[in-house]
Amino acid sequence: MERNLEKTLDEINTREDTIGCLLSDHAGLCLAAKGDASSDSAGIIAAISDLVGKLEPRLPSPIISLQNETKQCIIHRQGPVIGAVYKNIVE
Repeated sequence: MERNLEKTLDEINTREDTIGCLLSDHAGLCLAAKGDASSDSAGIIAAISDLVGKLEPRLPSPIISLQNETKQCIIHRQGPVIGAVYKNIVE
């Protein structure tokens, strides 16, 4: 399973505007991280996903986008795994 996670993260991290990515379990344990993504943020990513999912509990997991002037973080839960992709904002 670890090889599949590493392969997936490598594929995501090679995209042009992607600067990092992270996979976490529902409890906030970092499963894997690549690039400019800190494993220390896995718990926060899981908590954000959990809280936003409670806004509309009958709907599928939402895609969450956080951004500032230069970067964007996209968070999505797929089953037991939560993914976060960090991107530079290209203008």
